[in-house]
This record gives sequence, C-alpha cells and structure tokens, in this order.
Amino acid sequence: MFILDSPSNDPYFNIAAEEYLMKEKDGDFTFIYINDPSIIIGKHQNAYAEINLSYTRKKGIPVVRRISGGGTVWHDPGNVNFSFILNGEEGKLVNFRQYASPVLSYLQSLSVQAEFGSRNEILVNGKKISGNAEHVHRNRVLHHGTLLFSSDLEALQAALERDLGRYKDKAVQSVPSQVVNILDFLVAPVSVKEFRENLIGYLSSSFKDASRYELSGSDVASIEELVSRKYSTWKWNIGYSPKYQMTRQTEWNDKPVIIHLEVEKGKIISIRIQSDTLDRELFDQIAGILSGVDHEPGEIREIISRNFLVKPRMIDYFVEAIF
Repeated sequence: MFILDSPSNDPYFNIAAEEYLMKEKDGDFTFIYINDPSIIIGKHQNAYAEINLSYTRKKGIPVVRRISGGGTVWHDPGNVNFSFILNGEEGKLVNFRQYASPVLSYLQSLSVQAEFGSRNEILVNGKKISGNAEHVHRNRVLHHGTLLFSSDLEALQAALERDLGRYKDKAVQSVPSQVVNILDFLVAPVSVKEFRENLIGYLSSSFKDASRYELSGSDVASIEELVSRKYSTWKWNIGYSPKYQMTRQTEWNDKPVIIHLEVEKGKIISIRIQSDTLDRELFDQIAGILSGVDHEPGEIREIISRNFLVKPRMIDYFVEAIF
C-alpha cells in the first residue's frame, strides 16, 4: 500500500489525481488531500440543480465533477479527504463499509462515537461527518470520502442551497443531511493539520507493507494534463449533466414572466418565454438566439450583448432568470 499525502490544495488537481492513480497506476494507494473551498458533484448529477449558482459565482467557488456516483459534497480547508484506490476481484469490488472501516476505526481511536450509516455515510449522534462514494474501473475500485473536521458549515449550507422545484431531470439527487464537525466531539482538540497527520500515521500502521509515495515530475505532468483536458473544463463539470428541464417564474417591470427551457449535453435545445410585458417581442427575439447556446452565464451574457442593443439591466435579468 502506497500512502500519498497530496502536495496540492487545488480541487481540480486532486480530483484528477484520483482518476490518474486509478487508471494509470497498478498499485494500491491511500491518498489524503485537503482542497480549497469547492463543490464536488457526483458523476451523474445535474450541477445547477445541486448548487446555489449565484452564491458560488459571487464567491468564485469552483464546481468539480468526480468520476464516482453519489451526491454533492463541500470541500474547504477544514475538510480532510481520503481515497483508497485498490485492486480486487471483478464483481466483488463494491463494499462501502469494508473500505471505510479504517477511517471509522481512526475516529473511534479519538473517542469519537462514529458509526456507519444507511446511506454509506459516517455519523456522529445521527449527524453526518463523512460522505462516501465509489467508482469501479476494471479490477480496481476507488473509494473516497470526506471528513468534516472544522469546515465552514455556514458556507456549506449557503453553497448547497437548492430550489428543489426548479429543475426536472433523471439525475442523481443529493439527500439533504444535518452535518457537524468532528472537532466538536474531540476530547483533546487538535488542529486540522495534526488531525491529517495523525490520520496518515494511523492508516500507515493499518495496512501491511505500507510505504510513503511522492508524486514524480511525470506524475504531476500527467495529472495537470488531465486537469487541462477534462477537470477544469465547463464541458465536464457542468455540461456533462444529464438532460434536464428548467421552469422559473420571475418578474420584469412588475409583470410576471415564466421561462421554460430544455437542456441537453449542456446546450439549450429549446426555450419558451411567457410574458405580458411591453418587451415581449424583444424577449421572444432573445429566446430565439439562445437556442443551441451553452447553458452557461458568461456565454448567455456575451450572446445577448453581441446581438442586441439593450440596457445592462435587461442582460443581468436574463443571466439571472434562466438559471
């Protein structure tokens, strides 16, 4: 077992590193990392349906899609992430409880009364401290999870605040959970740095023939290439979302406006706007040029600005209204 402590806090890099270690390496790995504030969504989720888009854009919080299924999780400097990348027998690779057991044992060694939940999470007093997900590739499995140690729970709630009725799709939806920080349950408080180092030490002693691994220059270059090609792209992180419909009722000049759009592979394939405003004809013209456009705020703004001589207020309205 190789023990790898990531040298990076870049969520694009670390999520790409998981895929690289799984698909390009042969050995078993334990990979520990902490990301800068970011939202990590499951492979089969509708990104916009899982996040508070206006908050994440305002705060510059990246949304990164991982290769495993499951729900959306929050990462920040108070959240320690663990990944186990292991070889096994095809057909017998999925086992959440088994792979999470070393982490559960570590928490219990700190006198944290942690237990494994029915949704493959780790709980303390019935509240979530860790979400887990898995992905199988040939004879290898990636099992990874979060450990909310001292996360900003207010930012977590704000970033993941959702309008549940706005989107219709067949995507995997996150199940809301009450969350708490591990730090609140420690008898002897430690820093997140110490918690991380102690976790690495505990896992190193738990696995036979464990040895430390450091990324080579070639490893880093390959991971960065994967970031550039996939993990930093809008096409993967947002555009990969399953086909969805969005309906929203807003107002323009005190008149109700109902917007309905359908999106497939990240592109708007149809958009309808119902309104009794004096600008209805202009609204219809704007809707006409948005068909076939990426459902992405920056592109929407650029398309409207380029094709219509309208006030910034109207552009801002559309950028806000169709998300």
